[in-house]
Amino acid sequence: MTLSLNIGNLFNDSHSHALVDELRKRTSEKDILEFEEKFNSKNEKNLHIYICRFLKNRSISRGLASRWLVTIIKNKESKINALQKLNN
Repeated sequence: MTLSLNIGNLFNDSHSHALVDELRKRTSEKDILEFEEKFNSKNEKNLHIYICRFLKNRSISRGLASRWLVTIIKNKESKINALQKLNN
């Protein structure tokens, strides 16, 4: 199944399963961040919202969710730190 990155308000089982499959496929930090950027540019809600929903509904493992969330958060923190250094 091909995942349309624009899942919008349609969060049915087939879309959620496809998204979980995409999350499982990407293991490198680079792949994770590239997917997050594409996903966020085409959807109303950011990827971390969906990951948290999956975690809450026990649709994905804690390990998978933590890998993605830690990668996303570290990336955001490094961007913030870089901007702070530019402003100082």
